[in-house]
Amino acid sequence: MMITAAIPILAAGDAAMTMSIQLAITVFVLSMLLGLEIITKVPTTLHTPLMSGSNAISGITIIGALLAAGAGGWLGATFGVIAVAAAMINVIGGYLVTDRMLRMFKRKKR
Repeated sequence: MMITAAIPILAAGDAAMTMSIQLAITVFVLSMLLGLEIITKVPTTLHTPLMSGSNAISGITIIGALLAAGAGGWLGATFGVIAVAAAMINVIGGYLVTDRMLRMFKRKKR
């Protein structure tokens, strides 16, 4: 009797988890499409300042990726490490682009 009473509870929990995963995937895909739409509308003259401004956002992403990497489980650790690597590439690239942009505006010494 006890086993058959637990089956609907497990099934309901599984359905809730499936809905949660579907919601997370939906939000992820919609945010990717929105980001792509926003980036394609930015004029090319603003790409460099936006790249330097995105370093702060990438810093926050690194913190979230570190938390995901330490959350437990091999899947979380794997995706966390990939997220840390991708965010670090973005931060380093942003700083390099910002440095190059600032060097363009420096006065040349004679």
